[in-house]
Amino acid sequence: MRMRDLEGWTIAFDLDGTLVETAPDLIGTLNRMLAARDIPAMPVEAAQHLVGHGALALLRHGFQEAGAAWDEAGAPALLEEFLADYLANIAVHSRPYDGVVETLERLAARGALLCVATNKRTDLSVALIGALGLERHFAVVCGPDRVSARKPDGAHVREAVAMAGGDPARAIMVGDGAPDVQAAKGAGVACVVVTFGYTPIPPADLGGDVLIDRFGELEAAIAALVADQALRRASKA
Repeated sequence: MRMRDLEGWTIAFDLDGTLVETAPDLIGTLNRMLAARDIPAMPVEAAQHLVGHGALALLRHGFQEAGAAWDEAGAPALLEEFLADYLANIAVHSRPYDGVVETLERLAARGALLCVATNKRTDLSVALIGALGLERHFAVVCGPDRVSARKPDGAHVREAVAMAGGDPARAIMVGDGAPDVQAAKGAGVACVVVTFGYTPIPPADLGGDVLIDRFGELEAAIAALVADQALRRASKA
């Protein structure tokens, strides 16, 4: 039997670009809205950097980059249109990255609490996670509407970990972009950065503690970070 060596630790995950490749469905919704206004579609690879800052930011910058007029006064109605279409098509092409399910299962078997800290609205996050059959892995799914401040504020990570029943002093953030790294730093926790996500900034320049190229590398990265914290605590004793 595997020793529960991660007992007492909480791993907080970003969602889009970290656990799940969501760009095809998010950009699909954006493109249907553009097409309805006779504006050319954006290729997924040209727009995936827009993912990860929330639906309104994706919509605003997506319209602007496509050359469409953006009226901030009309943003609420456009956002509702976007969210309705996206919810109806939330898992058409979105899939967990290779190794996600197996890694989550192994981390849980080793005693880790798992949660999601995402800038995607909670109801959309829960719908996506449920559609992909991932809900059993997480103690809580925490979008920006469930916390006092969204990423890049550290409160998002601290409060998500606390809602999961974990200790914010023994937590690790896993993400793909600047908001994840900045939130981890603000919460005083280490951050593992995946290199396959949606950041427009090179992953190596984000300032995370460890970079991984595949989800299968996450366990080793977490073990190294946990060991490092144990050494630092021992040196202070």
